[in-house]
Amino acid sequence: MADDLAESLQSLFTSVSSMVKSELQGTNNQLDLLEKMNLRVASEYDDMGDVASGLRVFAEQMKCKSGGLDEFVGQMDAIEKQVSEFEAVISVLDRI
Repeated sequence: MADDLAESLQSLFTSVSSMVKSELQGTNNQLDLLEKMNLRVASEYDDMGDVASGLRVFAEQMKCKSGGLDEFVGQMDAIEKQVSEFEAVISVLDRI
């Protein structure tokens, strides 16, 4: 009877040990997955930072280039005004 009790307790402890080991392994697997996900997200954020930095440089270049175009925009506005005035004159002349 003592042998049966000892075997039962041994079986119980083995089962509990296996259960705890399985639970810990599952938790360990989840933590490994979380670590991989964190590394992946960190990599994505690094890539986004690189893109943002490139966009900032591009925006600065465009700002410099657009400053050079301001003179031409002013000239185009003046030409557009002159064309409108000519159209008005032509319209008046067509009526005569």
